[in-house]
Amino acid sequence: MTDEELKEQVVLALKGVYDPEIPVDVYELGLIYDIKIFPVNNVYILMTLTSPSCPSAGSIPAEIEEKVRAIDGVNDVSVELTFDPPYSTELMSEVAKLELGFM
Repeated sequence: MTDEELKEQVVLALKGVYDPEIPVDVYELGLIYDIKIFPVNNVYILMTLTSPSCPSAGSIPAEIEEKVRAIDGVNDVSVELTFDPPYSTELMSEVAKLELGFM
């Protein structure tokens, strides 16, 4: 599998992870800032949460790591949580904005 194909598989896995309080997946919400594929299929994900006091701060990154690690061929997964830049609804995809009534 090429790096691009693996990245597509990672995005599909991320679209299966939801913030329990919001009916939109973390990818469409704009919580994923970066996805990098390193040699030997090591996956790095830089993400944020809707707020630093998010009650799902422990469960969402863990679920992301679990789903990405389950992709066939993935060697290792690293999920880094950041709040810089802070989350903003501007980061949402059009799909998320429509689902949540922002459009």
